[in-house]
Amino acid sequence: VNVGCVPKKVMWNTAVHAEFIHDHADYGFETPGVKFNWRTIKDKRDAYVQRLNDIYENNVKKAHIDIIRGYGKFTADPEPTIEVEGKKYTAPHILIATGGRPAVPSDSEIPGASLGMTSDGFFDLEELPRRSVIVGAGYIAVEIAGILSTLGSKSSLVIRQDKVV
Repeated sequence: VNVGCVPKKVMWNTAVHAEFIHDHADYGFETPGVKFNWRTIKDKRDAYVQRLNDIYENNVKKAHIDIIRGYGKFTADPEPTIEVEGKKYTAPHILIATGGRPAVPSDSEIPGASLGMTSDGFFDLEELPRRSVIVGAGYIAVEIAGILSTLGSKSSLVIRQDKVV
């Protein structure tokens, strides 16, 4: 919800609108001087994601489910127990929502790696980059390259190849 499906769909829809505007003249519409404002869509997208987070959290609270934030681990106790930052919690049902974090190589592993960002960083961009290089060929990389390109960033998609052709 925060840095995946929902905000990506907002950005995808933004790019779709840009493409429609690009094609307007072919359908007889005159749209001179149309400008895109990255800050506007970023603020609206972030507010939408926050609103969804609030809705989800309120629904969980209404269901009388406790939300415990922090790093947790199961214990060796006989009852189902987790320990979060030194405090133990026991319940018949425990859900640990792990989330995910991308693995970022060090500069010693890949020179210049610290100059890049993960796909999560795409949602932190404060402005549309003039140029962008997306590394990878998975659907997220292709979608982000398409979004950035359609909105005006000169984008390149770099794909690894295991052998020279």
